[in-house]
Order: sequence, then C-alpha cells, then structure tokens
Amino acid sequence: MARGMLEYSAVGEGLGMREFWLYAWLRRAAVLAAHVISLGLVILASILSRPGTSLFSWHPVCMSLGFCLCMTEGILLFSAEGSLFCFKSRKWKVRLHWFFQAVLLVCGATGFFFMVASKNIKEHPHFTSWHSLLGVTTMAATVLQAICGVFLLFPKLVSTHSFPRLRLYHATCGLVAYLLATVTVMSAMFTDWFQASVTGTVWYIFLLLPLFPALVVMDQITSAFLPKKKITS
Repeated sequence: MARGMLEYSAVGEGLGMREFWLYAWLRRAAVLAAHVISLGLVILASILSRPGTSLFSWHPVCMSLGFCLCMTEGILLFSAEGSLFCFKSRKWKVRLHWFFQAVLLVCGATGFFFMVASKNIKEHPHFTSWHSLLGVTTMAATVLQAICGVFLLFPKLVSTHSFPRLRLYHATCGLVAYLLATVTVMSAMFTDWFQASVTGTVWYIFLLLPLFPALVVMDQITSAFLPKKKITS
C-alpha cells in the first residue's frame, strides 16, 4: 500500500464537542491497542516456540513477526490517529511502508522454509491442514500485493488514467491479504502445537486477539478508500 495509502481521520463528523473528544480518544485507544496486540502476538509465539530448539520453532516466530507485526505497522503508520512514527513527510511514510513490506516478505519466506525443512526431516506430508493451505494462500496474496505496489511506487510504469483504479485495487487487495493473514493466525491456534501449551479460557482469549488489529486496519482502509463516486477509466 504505497502511494495509494491515505491518512484518514473520521473523528468529529456530525458530533458535538464532547462527543468529538470521546470518539477521538476511543479511536486513538483502539489504534494503540492494535499496536500492543500485534507486538504481543510476536512475543507469545516466541515464548511458546522457544526459537532454536528445532527447525520448526523458527516458523511461528518468523511468521508472527512478518504478518502480525510488520504487516500491521506497515498499514497503521498511515493512520492519523495513532501511528508510532512521527514522519510528516508522505515520502518517508511510503519508504517506511515498503521497508515493513520487505521485512514481511523476508520473514514469510524464511518461516516457510523452516516449516518445509522441518516436515522433510520428519517425513511428514505437506499442506494437509487448513492452516497450511491458508498460509500458502496468504503468502501468494502477499506476493501479488507487493507486485501491485511496485507499480504504485513507480507510477511511470502505468498510464495516468489507470493509476486511481490501481490505487484502489492495491488498498482493497491489501485488506484481503491482511484478513487472510488474520484467519491464518487464528487457524494456527487450532493446531496441536498451540493447543499443547494453551488451553481453557486463555485459549479463547488468544483466539480472539488477532481480530482486534484486523478490525482497526479494516476501518482505516475502508474509511480512506471506500469510493464515494464512480471511478472512470
């Protein structure tokens, strides 16, 4: 989501002064909570997997770092209500967005490699679970999204008339990729690996945690990019 990502804030539309401040602070608190939860999921994966104890132990760490943290921060940095970064220049925000997406792709490829290597050593079949199938789909969607972003980063590669439509497609497909990543993370909590360590009420809490950042991201993207008029080619 490079040049097409817009800063957006819907606070105060049609509200009184008291309601305005309450709504504004609630939105800021929601974005802050999304930051905390995204980082918390990486910490949780690191604690449970104990990286270095096996080849597979690196898979949850890499995937959570890429898809829970980098993917989220790469989108929320455009938020006008709770970005952790103080860049005022749009140019630097776009560059940082691309940095996060590059780290995401590296982490995704690394995590995928460790998972495949671990299954090969144990002679286990590949892609036999919903989690693995969702993971492959999410990886494919992320790669395609990055390719789409390249055309936005270098607008001379596309025609002037196609740029607004491509920008909308980039935002829409980015949201789809993020929601796929969220479902994939949630499906990981149904695996034997996760349920061997987390059970009971805590398991249900962890299952719902990824939904909160997803709702914040979905609100940001749909509010900024929902077309208010027909886009003509």
